[in-house]
Amino acid sequence: MTVVTTATPNPAADFIGRLDDALPQTQCGRCGHAGCRPYAEAIARGAAINRCPPGGAATLASLAALTGRPVVPLDQSLGAAGPLTVARIDEAWCIGCTLCIDACPVDAICGAPKRLHAVVAALCTGCELCIPPCPVACIQMQAAGRAWSAEDARAARARHEARNRRVTSHADRGALPDESERRQRQRAVADALARARARRGSVRTPYRPE
Repeated sequence: MTVVTTATPNPAADFIGRLDDALPQTQCGRCGHAGCRPYAEAIARGAAINRCPPGGAATLASLAALTGRPVVPLDQSLGAAGPLTVARIDEAWCIGCTLCIDACPVDAICGAPKRLHAVVAALCTGCELCIPPCPVACIQMQAAGRAWSAEDARAARARHEARNRRVTSHADRGALPDESERRQRQRAVADALARARARRGSVRTPYRPE
């Protein structure tokens, strides 16, 4: 005799899932949470629905409809909604420190230690999380020239979830760097930064007659 089991319905989880589906999956953290899913969970607990600049008015309207709350103005203290931008790394100044790779929530940056890094523009969500850790300020945002689509959001969420599983797996196996490895990496970054600064200092400004 075959026993068929069915999953117990979980209305709360389903509601969070619908909220998450309405978010753009840029994983930027501007809302104050560590990604779109945590923000969806916070909204389900009563958090404000107007804290997603990348989603703009469309996302705000969807969240209002799902929660039954009124549409309110976007919280401008978190940034304004605008066209999609993507990160670009200046190859001339990249020192191969991998800090931007570590910061990218969707694995949109490729490269290796002491090697040139590059952003895969088609995968970049425009989250800007790679900019603060860059020690040589070689990352800038530029217009993507296209709109962020629902398919982009689905793909970005899948990459973000895969990255989170990988990070968790490494932590469970004790694969995260120990203190000596972290110090070694910090020294390597400091050395590379010193070389980059020296290189920048040696670049002369072209003479421009008045």
